[in-house]
Amino acid sequence: MNILIIEDEIKTAKALKAMVERLGDDLQVSGIVPSVKAGIQWLESQPSPQLILSDIQLSDGLSFEIFRAVRPPCPVIFCTAFDHYAMQAFEANGIDYLLKPINEDKLAGSLHKYEQMRQQMGAGPPAAPQGLEGLLKQLLPPAYKSSLLVFKNEKIIPLPVKDIVFVHSAGGIVQAYTRRGEAFLIQEVLDELQPMLDPYLFFRANRQFMISRAAVLMAEHFFNRRLIVKLNVETPERIIVSKVKASELLTWLAS
Repeated sequence: MNILIIEDEIKTAKALKAMVERLGDDLQVSGIVPSVKAGIQWLESQPSPQLILSDIQLSDGLSFEIFRAVRPPCPVIFCTAFDHYAMQAFEANGIDYLLKPINEDKLAGSLHKYEQMRQQMGAGPPAAPQGLEGLLKQLLPPAYKSSLLVFKNEKIIPLPVKDIVFVHSAGGIVQAYTRRGEAFLIQEVLDELQPMLDPYLFFRANRQFMISRAAVLMAEHFFNRRLIVKLNVETPERIIVSKVKASELLTWLAS
């Protein structure tokens, strides 16, 4: 059985290769790739492996990006330390995982599961489980908007998100403001808009404001352990962050 290892730590990759080859004379590592870029190139140019052992966190991104670009031709066993939600997702979708540090007993158990799958589906190697596509959708970083459709003077305009310094909602009207002080109407309310924008770049300060990281000048203490956020542009009203969200704001600013 030909196995592809995707792992960016050379020492770990060599140790995993040695374990695989000790577990059976019929087991052969056909390649070791250390990055997302190398993984995509390998799968596009080499004969398909029968099984992939893959780390998740690679030097240039997440291994899920490989499988989004090139649909995996075989089952994938993820070798990683990941949160419990992800583990449950793997189990629900029939994809095994190994927690680092990996030992031969765990690896042997995963290979045994592979063999059971193979036997159930005949002599040939099993295809990648159908659930993998759903799993990737759950675990891949969401595709945040790079532009929003806004409205001004009966015109519909694609406004780049990078130009937005804050979004303000008042009286049922939502507007995006730019560095130049322009205001554009937005069809979505803030609750709908929030998941569209990268949370690293934008923070939901309160019911009225979403603010851009690039526009924040400072935060000041305010009455009752609240904070006032000051931007590098004028705002229609003060941006007051509740004491409940104050620590969340400071964590965001420090990230």
